[in-house]
Amino acid sequence: MKERVLSTAEERRGAVVSSAIASFARGGFHTVTIAEVAKHAGISPAYVSKLFSSKTQLFVAALEECYRRIVDALERGAEASEDDSPDAVLEAMAAAYAALIADRDLLAIQVHAQSATADPVIARTVRQGIAELTEYVSARSRADGPAVQRFMAYGQLCHLLTAIDAFDSDAAWAETLTEGMHHMPARRPS
Repeated sequence: MKERVLSTAEERRGAVVSSAIASFARGGFHTVTIAEVAKHAGISPAYVSKLFSSKTQLFVAALEECYRRIVDALERGAEASEDDSPDAVLEAMAAAYAALIADRDLLAIQVHAQSATADPVIARTVRQGIAELTEYVSARSRADGPAVQRFMAYGQLCHLLTAIDAFDSDAAWAETLTEGMHHMPARRPS
């Protein structure tokens, strides 16, 4: 008889957070329920509520994980840079970020978070995430303030263009906005 292996609470928490990213990415903070996240994770809603005392706390955990994944991707990009000049490091980080947000879930949860900032806890989490990303990019690349500002703005433009499928358009306006941008084919949610 095969021995049943139980997952640890931390593994279950990680599964719930990953399911929250996927669920909130599809429906946003205001429409997704804890029950929907629990169903996606294959865990009871009561257990999810035991791990996270509110939907806001669950959303914040998903958003913090999203920002953690972004920092990890930026670090991998920086490590892959052909040289250590600020421009080269920023370029490598941009390519790594473009590959990361080809996963529409990570893109969408950031967009949904920005639209849910009327909730002060979510607003604080978004500010903190953007602050950490900006500080990381600045320190790791050693770029000056204007270069870091352009990098962050470029990332926001990349969000918009990816969200509206501009990379798949032959229209002149889309070609103007996507010219020279890093882009990975979108991995659509199943």
